[in-house]
Amino acid sequence: LIKEEQEDVRSSQEGEQLGLKQESNPFVLTATDEDSDHSEPEPEPDSDQQLLSHSSPVAESQDQKGNQHVDSGSTSDSRNVDNSPMSQTECDPTTGNKSFTCDTCGRTCRRKSNLNQHLRIHTGEKPYSCNTCGKSFTCNSSLNTHQRIHTGEKPHVCNTCGKSFTQSGNLHDHMRIHSGDKPYSCKTCGKGFIKSSTLTAHLRIHTGEKPFICNTCGNGFKRRSHLTNHLRIHTGEKPYFCDTCRKGFSERSTLNAHLRIHTGEKPYICDTCGKGFVWSSHLTNHLRIHTGEKPYFCDTCRKGFRRRSNLNAHLRIHTGKGFTENRALQVHMKVHTGKNPEC
Repeated sequence: LIKEEQEDVRSSQEGEQLGLKQESNPFVLTATDEDSDHSEPEPEPDSDQQLLSHSSPVAESQDQKGNQHVDSGSTSDSRNVDNSPMSQTECDPTTGNKSFTCDTCGRTCRRKSNLNQHLRIHTGEKPYSCNTCGKSFTCNSSLNTHQRIHTGEKPHVCNTCGKSFTQSGNLHDHMRIHSGDKPYSCKTCGKGFIKSSTLTAHLRIHTGEKPFICNTCGNGFKRRSHLTNHLRIHTGEKPYFCDTCRKGFSERSTLNAHLRIHTGEKPYICDTCGKGFVWSSHLTNHLRIHTGEKPYFCDTCRKGFRRRSNLNAHLRIHTGKGFTENRALQVHMKVHTGKNPEC
């Protein structure tokens, strides 16, 4: 079972895997994206568009046009910056209220302090730095939220299931899981999503866009988190450990699935025969027994296989490549000798 698990992990790594922003790592990201409570909280850490914004001032400016809550933020971040060449003041003739407009992207703010904070998107200025890890931010409120990563503080708690979050926006998104609300829909296939960032990532399935590129091997990914997980192939990093057997994993989701080996949980059930599986991919492979599907074909002899691993083993017949494990060789020898391999 563990061997199957490892095989699935390798298979998943051959495809797309799940990215945090890296600014000084040798495996530098060349684009931007999604999914973590650990990314820069301006304003949501798991937004594809927001993480794009950290690498692209124009993208951040465009994205924040749809986040009106930024304009009503704290005035504590209005450091003395001469932004007059990049902004102008307007007055509403009906109310007499002033508004401040960014000359670069046209965004309008109700307060000069909010505009000053916004302008840092274009200038790249990040005056607020974390004393623990050195990461910097455009506003003090984002720094305060970021520091919860180090303190472990998650003050925003779901009253339904008790799950907690570092940011109120993440809790708001989470509540849609319980309500079933999916306000963001794909115009191509009609699929609905809880968050706009998830829709943005989904759309890349239709467009084929893979903006997150590994500078080491050139593989492209639809999500930044997929790239982050992929980079661990090159670095060998396995930050998630099983408390029972101390086995390390590059992804949290892989660890969660591994834990089922110890608990005996098999949540993926075959509707045809009732057999349960630890991994969804194992169920997918199993279903092909019932359907007869063999999606992996040998280009040499056109023989079909239910699993890619079985195809890879078959290819050795044509290539003459030896066996990677002595045990596999012993099993193979039974074809010639008719005898079971010795223990």
